[in-house]
Amino acid sequence: MIISQASLDALRVGFKTEFQRGLTMAPPLRDRVAMTVRSTTFESRYGWLKKLAGMREWIGARVVDNLEEAGYSITNRHFEKTVGVDRNDIEDDNLGQYTPMFAEMGELTSALPEQLVWGLLNAGFTTNCFDGQFFFDTDHPITDANGNQTTYANTDGGAGTPWFLLCTNRSVKPIIYQERKPPEFVSMDKSNDEEVFKNRVFTYGVDMRCNVGYGFPQMAWGSRQTLNAANYAIARAAIQNMKGDGGRPLGLVPNLLVVPPTLESAARQILNSEYGTGGITNEWKGTAEPLIVPWLA
Repeated sequence: MIISQASLDALRVGFKTEFQRGLTMAPPLRDRVAMTVRSTTFESRYGWLKKLAGMREWIGARVVDNLEEAGYSITNRHFEKTVGVDRNDIEDDNLGQYTPMFAEMGELTSALPEQLVWGLLNAGFTTNCFDGQFFFDTDHPITDANGNQTTYANTDGGAGTPWFLLCTNRSVKPIIYQERKPPEFVSMDKSNDEEVFKNRVFTYGVDMRCNVGYGFPQMAWGSRQTLNAANYAIARAAIQNMKGDGGRPLGLVPNLLVVPPTLESAARQILNSEYGTGGITNEWKGTAEPLIVPWLA
């Protein structure tokens, strides 16, 4: 191949096409549990997670929910992936090896948000959320109907493989995926670029800015107990009985049972089987959808 700007431009278009193909090969699972929030700054604050309470009877002056009272914020992180193409490979038309490489770059880019979202969910037993407690904890602070400080739990502990029962059918979801800059394909592919001049390498890359954080703990139950009908019933009842500040019922109905591949059989037995242990009718059939997530493996 004769190297000219026209041939390099065509090459870039081809590489970018392969990248875009890889980017869309796997449908995202994260959207099932995470709401995407567009960010326009270095970090974004989520004070409303702590302060939003229910409607109140209007007697006297309005009571203002002050978003600044909660200091929960998510700082954007910058990620990149870069591929070098040897000038000799271009001159020798030896480019077939790069086609799967750029498709793989697209797949790796689309995988990053999945890794962040599911990794954060899995880390909820040891990672703080907006109230200063672990996301899955037994003593989240909250006020009761009389304004007194009390606590609630969204885990029953255990030491086994984690599984999660979630309410994801509301406007707010248990996980926040914060996007500052979507993936951008860039290149240094001019013959007089410094990297080409020094090392005979044309450089192509992608970068993006994003991060993840927690939403309402009440919308998620994390357990490391055995996944069986009895423990599923405990989790389901707990979420349906969750209250917000002031003792207001939240009206949550869990709809998604998230498990790693090792718990797929147990999840499907609870939610899909006609009969339970001993041949009795399975009362939990259809009460939620099993979601098997390989990122939790």
